[in-house]
Amino acid sequence: MSGSVDLFGTREEAVSVAVAAPLRTPLDYLCRGAAPAPGSYVLAPLSGRETLGVVWGDGSGEVAPGKLKMLGRLLDLPPMTEETRRFLERVAEYTLIPLGDAVRLATRAPGLSEPAPTKRVVAAGDRAPARLTPARARVLELVAEMGGDAPTPAALAKAAGVGSSVVAGLIAEGALAERRAPKDPPYPRLRPELTRRPLSEAQAQAAAALGEAVRRGAFAPTLLHGVTGSGKTEAYLEAVAACLRAGRQALVLLPEIALTDQFLARFQERFGARPAEWHSAAAGVERRRCWRAAADGTAQVVVGARSALFLPFKRLGLIVVDEEHDQGYKQEEGAIYHARDMAVLRAQAADAVVVLASATPSLESWVNAERGRYQKLSVPARFGKAVAPDVRTVDLRADPPEQGRWLSPSLVQAAAETLQRGEQALFFINRRGYAPLTLCRKCGHRFECPHCATWLVTHRLARKLVCHLCGRTEPEPACCPECGSTELAACGPGVERLAEEAAERFPDAPMEILSSDAAPTAEELRERINRIARGEAPLAIGTQIVAKGHNFPNLTLVGVVDADLGLHGGDFRAAERTFQLLQQVAGRAGRSEKPGRAILQTAAPDHPVMQALVANDAETFWRAEAAARRSGAAPPFGRYVAVICSGPDEPQVWEIARTLAAAAEPVREAGGEVLGPAPAPIARIRGRVRVRLLVRAPRGAALQPAIRAWDAAVKRRGSVRVAYDVDPQSFL
Repeated sequence: MSGSVDLFGTREEAVSVAVAAPLRTPLDYLCRGAAPAPGSYVLAPLSGRETLGVVWGDGSGEVAPGKLKMLGRLLDLPPMTEETRRFLERVAEYTLIPLGDAVRLATRAPGLSEPAPTKRVVAAGDRAPARLTPARARVLELVAEMGGDAPTPAALAKAAGVGSSVVAGLIAEGALAERRAPKDPPYPRLRPELTRRPLSEAQAQAAAALGEAVRRGAFAPTLLHGVTGSGKTEAYLEAVAACLRAGRQALVLLPEIALTDQFLARFQERFGARPAEWHSAAAGVERRRCWRAAADGTAQVVVGARSALFLPFKRLGLIVVDEEHDQGYKQEEGAIYHARDMAVLRAQAADAVVVLASATPSLESWVNAERGRYQKLSVPARFGKAVAPDVRTVDLRADPPEQGRWLSPSLVQAAAETLQRGEQALFFINRRGYAPLTLCRKCGHRFECPHCATWLVTHRLARKLVCHLCGRTEPEPACCPECGSTELAACGPGVERLAEEAAERFPDAPMEILSSDAAPTAEELRERINRIARGEAPLAIGTQIVAKGHNFPNLTLVGVVDADLGLHGGDFRAAERTFQLLQQVAGRAGRSEKPGRAILQTAAPDHPVMQALVANDAETFWRAEAAARRSGAAPPFGRYVAVICSGPDEPQVWEIARTLAAAAEPVREAGGEVLGPAPAPIARIRGRVRVRLLVRAPRGAALQPAIRAWDAAVKRRGSVRVAYDVDPQSFL
């Protein structure tokens, strides 16, 4: 078969193959002839079908050659580098996922087992045509002008304005030569020498330090901290330029696809072309193109979501994790990992620089910088004439909204003044949909998801109820299913309800809603963001998606409707996350020359989070938060591993959870303790009952080997799954 080599020969050798399946160790296979080199991609028989795998080395010898299965085809793909293989081993070791799952993360592109797609192209031949008509002359002149850019026959005929038979005739006579060429176009070469934007002194110092680290070509973790609007992007793009000059590849991770338009425009301005892109909204052919180009080194820079970290780069020299604090970097299902932490592992394996950029860094990164484990670079002021927004609180106990409303009189007045000046205002609430709960006023029935232990969220725009855990939808009810009453109440505000109130109060102000539910596609969401950036929507209503690095030049007022929302629930990260979110949201205001302000509606204006935001004193907040975590031995001063047992049969789930708790001696010997089991806060998702345990240990405890021994000692029953979440970010 074209694009592959059958492993035929006389010699038979055993090789170790890491198969892209949930297997903890590589499997031995037999191959005829010389063994493929480590890193080669192959097809390996597994459970009655061929599965993609990577040759990991020589066979282990644990299974007799006569019992080994014969290896399938060697695939025509650039071999996985030793650095990437070492990284995948470290990922599996740290996160406790099987090595095969890590390999699967690195091979998630369509069509890898098939030959690289090609197309027919034509170029100048080595013979003169038997006769030269005007049509033929136009074709040959066009081919000469195109030089090395070989077109397809159809494209050439269209460009020359002739019929396809003219091109076919020239090919038949040898005046044009036909060949097969890769169907995927190469990425345009980037130009690091293009003129950069003027930098402030702080930006220039940060850019110089990053560039020097890249030129040294060694592992260098760096926290790039700068206030919102300070121009951190400009600084790390200079590190990208240094990486390109050094002949190495760069990866920029973004937490949200909606961020890409503004970033890509800035990138193209700096380097003359767009980078390769890797995210879920990219078409399959584009992901295949990006994967192959990363592997052969022709993709100089990749911009992508967290999974781009697992692309098989040929010579990676720089990783940037933009908005490194963002919760979107945590993969919560399947192979559980945190892309920020894995980026550090990957940079270490590749002797590369890793830049963690944020205006509100995670406490983990802040502590690492304070301890000197990470270099810290600061950009302490906004770029140009822009200044940080003025932040103040509205005490909802003294200045509450009207009955049935959610905007306080103070915030309404501030928004009216802003709009009257021709500026933009943003109302923020971190809750999707219209209302988080619908109930019957007569009998008290609450509309819940039958598969999950959660309420159905009312989405008035789509006229449906939605479960935000499993995705179940049902039509918006006209009456109660229990008593038949039509007296149904939507309780609490969501972004749609807030938009409804805003439209009533400001009927003449064009408005955009920024929420993943309100926009049917990622493209529509990006267009809404662009309309706000262009000033076409004086009023914006949004969920946390508005806090993710957008630049709205004419936005001068941010109003946070329920600033206390994230402080409830008992999560030890609640204060940190609330501070990060509110500071990021407030930072959307006043990013140009016009001063901005943020108004936080809160019932707890004396809370340390609110006080720190009003005083613009992040350092004091971080130090207090670090002290509180240290006193409780909570991360990053201690270690947590969450254990989630789940299954459709509740007694079986509890039996496995209790058996695990009773068999925890390896964890205790490593210095840890096991808390639980207990029902998970969300006790059922997608019909599966969930029970949790928590492993807690000192920072230096060797937990991973202990947990592997613990897990191996417990036999599974039925369809119960046990998942381990190292360094959990959510306790639901």
